[in-house]
This record gives sequence, structure tokens and C-alpha cells, in this order.
Amino acid sequence: MKPATLLRNSLPLMFSLIAACGVNKDEHAKLKTSFDQVSADRDAKAADLEKTKLSFGASQQRGDDLGKELEASKLKATQMEAEAAGCRENLAVCARDRDKFRDDLSTAVKDKTGLRDSVDQMKKALASVEKQQKEAEARVAEFKSLIQRFKSLIDNGTLRVKMVDGRMVVSLGADILFPSGSAGLSPEGRKTLVDVAKILGGVDRKYQIEGHTDNVPIRTAQFPSNWELASARAITVVETMIDAGVKPERVSAASFADSRPVQKNESFDGRKSNRRIEIVVLPDLSTLPGFDELQKLDTK
Repeated sequence: MKPATLLRNSLPLMFSLIAACGVNKDEHAKLKTSFDQVSADRDAKAADLEKTKLSFGASQQRGDDLGKELEASKLKATQMEAEAAGCRENLAVCARDRDKFRDDLSTAVKDKTGLRDSVDQMKKALASVEKQQKEAEARVAEFKSLIQRFKSLIDNGTLRVKMVDGRMVVSLGADILFPSGSAGLSPEGRKTLVDVAKILGGVDRKYQIEGHTDNVPIRTAQFPSNWELASARAITVVETMIDAGVKPERVSAASFADSRPVQKNESFDGRKSNRRIEIVVLPDLSTLPGFDELQKLDTK
């Protein structure tokens, strides 16, 4: 039994004892009042104590709840830290991927630029090839045209049109043009050259007249060697072509003596073939690849 309940149950007995001891009525009332006050205070304190106990219990429960919440918060914080670490790792991976993408993009841009340059170079090369092809076709057409112009002279054996070292050459036998050992034209030779000059005069090209001999040496006062004879014959042809209407700035003369035979000199026919005048159609150097670069190297 609780102390408060025991005290409450003992009050009647206590008052009976006080009365038996001869306490007067007023004192008895005062004692009772004082006792009641003490009992009330005691009951109030007991109630406060119960409230305090209840409050303490609630506080203790709240403390336990807060402890659990704290543990849960710690666990949550640990999880969040792990997630943050994962996010940081993902961010680092993203940064590496971004840098790699930038590098790949830069490489792609360079490759694209290089590809564009390659395409441009291929276009230039193709244009150059097409230009060269057109020029080659033009040379073939010009060669065919030259053959057609000289057809009658070719057919009667007076001359030949051929390609030598990539150049068109009109070749005439020296024996048709000149007496043996002479640089003066025969009548037939002059007529032949005039006919040739009229045809070439209608073609807008430059010509080099080359004199060639066989290997039989000549030693005269006028021609100390084959070089002088070949040179004199080339100059005679140049002068005759100019007289026939070819512009002087379009012709020149050169001597090769016996240095460029077309046949072996061991036979009569071979030596006859080597004694010749060649009219070389000079190429237009401005159409050749690299001409612009060569012009820049000109020392003036």
C-alpha cells in the first residue's frame, strides 16, 4: 500500500487519539486544518511527482526516439556520403568522357579539314589531268592536221612527219635540197622549201631548223667540219622560209652535224637517211606543268 493511502486511512484513528488526550475543540480544529493542509500539499507534491515521473518517462521515450532518429540520420548520412562519392566518381567519368569527346571532336575537325584539303588537292590534280589531256588531244589533232597538210609531199617521198622526243618534226632529206658538200639549195630544193614554208606559215607556232650530216668528214675552206656544213644548211633553210613569208621571230637554226644519226652510218642508205634537215615544231612552254613556278624563278 502506498504511504499516502496508508496515511489517509489512519486519520480517523489519529483524531480519536488526539481527542482522548484531552485536546480542546479549537486546537483540534487547528490541528485538523493544519493536517489537512499538509495532506493537501503532500497530495499536490505526490501529483507533481507523478506528473514528473510521467514527464520523465515521456522525455526518456522522446530521448530513445531521438536516439533512434539520430542513428537513422547517421545511416542516412552514410548512405548520402556513399551516393555523393558515387556522384563524384560519375562526375569524374563524365569529365573524362567530355575531354575525350573534345579530343575526338578536335581530331574529327582536323580530319575533316585534312579531308577537305585532300579533296581540293584531288580536284586540282583532276583539273590538271583534264588540262593535260586536252592539251594532249590538241597536240594529236595538230599532228594529224600537219600530216594532212603535207599529205602530197609525204606521198611523193619528199618529207616525213614524225614525233621525236615528244616534238613534231618535219624531216626532209638533205640530198633533195642540197648538192653534195654544198649549202646552196637546188632549184627543186628551193621549190620544196617554199611549199613547206607556206604550209607552216599558216600554223601559229615557232620552229627550229636543225642541220644533220652523216659521219663522213668534210674539210674544205668553206666548211672545216660537218658542224659548219650542217649549220650553213640550217641557216639557208631559215632564210628561205623567211623569204617565203614565215616571220623571222618564229624560226631559228641549229647544227648537230653527225651527233644524232637516225640510222647506222655503215651503209649507203643509212648515211643518206642521216643527211637531213629537220624542222622541229617547238612546244608552247606556257602549257607545260610547272611553267608558272619556272616563271617565278626567272632572274630577269
